[in-house]
Amino acid sequence: MTKFYRFGGLLAALLLCTGVYADDIQVEGARTRATVPGQETAMVYFSITSKQPATLVGASSAASKTAELHLMTHKNGMMRMQEIKSIDLPANERVEMTEHGYHLVLSGLKTPLKAGATVPLTLNIEMADKRSVKVNVKAEVKPLKNAPQK
Repeated sequence: MTKFYRFGGLLAALLLCTGVYADDIQVEGARTRATVPGQETAMVYFSITSKQPATLVGASSAASKTAELHLMTHKNGMMRMQEIKSIDLPANERVEMTEHGYHLVLSGLKTPLKAGATVPLTLNIEMADKRSVKVNVKAEVKPLKNAPQK
């Protein structure tokens, strides 16, 4: 009976883990914000770590028509967002996907994103040995900032 409780505790801990592991890739804290009706884009943020050199080469989501890798830069007091083709993932270095740097942009949202829901994502990664790895992630939809209180 004790083994059963230990197994149950281990299973519960694994199910409550917020990180996603695939091959040598770890994705943590995937999140986006709720959207309003008519809003067609959403940004997704997360951290990603690879045990070996790799490259994030793309993404997709059933929640949108497209998913693009973007980089926000600051030059001469101006912010500029541009689409990029890939993001290097150095071995054992955490790469942060944030609003002020690399991030993922979902365009052509099929329905508004509602707080408390999740958005499915597939990250396409090319490993150093040229293997392609797909990592399935669920991004948590957080409430809108400054949303009216009911």
